[in-house]
Amino acid sequence: MKKAILATKIGMTQIFAEDGTLTPVTVLQAGPCVVTQIKTVENDGYEAVQVGFADKREKLVSKPVKGHFDKAGVSYKRYIREFKLENAADYKLTDEIKADIFAAGDKVDATAISKGKGFQGAIKRHGQHRGPMTHGSKFHRHAGSNGSASDPSRVFKGKKMPGQMGNKQITIQNLEVVRVDAEKNVILVKGSVPGPRKALVTLKETVKTI
Repeated sequence: MKKAILATKIGMTQIFAEDGTLTPVTVLQAGPCVVTQIKTVENDGYEAVQVGFADKREKLVSKPVKGHFDKAGVSYKRYIREFKLENAADYKLTDEIKADIFAAGDKVDATAISKGKGFQGAIKRHGQHRGPMTHGSKFHRHAGSNGSASDPSRVFKGKKMPGQMGNKQITIQNLEVVRVDAEKNVILVKGSVPGPRKALVTLKETVKTI
């Protein structure tokens, strides 16, 4: 991996190409991210770049974290993440990673926490079919049989049942970067990205091309 950045989701919109083609895009406020630590093989056993994103008030920062930022000489950040970049040795403390590391046409993987939808039944959560609604069926939106009583006398792991829906880390691969505004640090990605507005999104160079 050579390129990665943290961003917040602004929302979705649509843009038109010169030939009139409409493209749905997700608008991301990407960076600027500041390098807060350089991980080396000698000290940490691996090479990586630790970056901070989105400013945070001093009163909200704990003393250990405050000391970490003060040592690096950067302002206090709300989010800290590590990227194992191939060129990690080229970065220095206080270096900025901005949206211009990506360009239109690049393929990226977007990772974020999906919207939480609370406790849902099997029909909404897993797309199962409902039962008959008439003739005294009494089986409408139930998930169905969970397993036999005597054998195996248990519910198999992975059984699709009601439960919490959403609020999970999701990665969508091979998304196309449609446009990059270097001045405003905005990246437009084709299609949808997980999470609600203002959600933290990690953009990385795609690991595979479909």
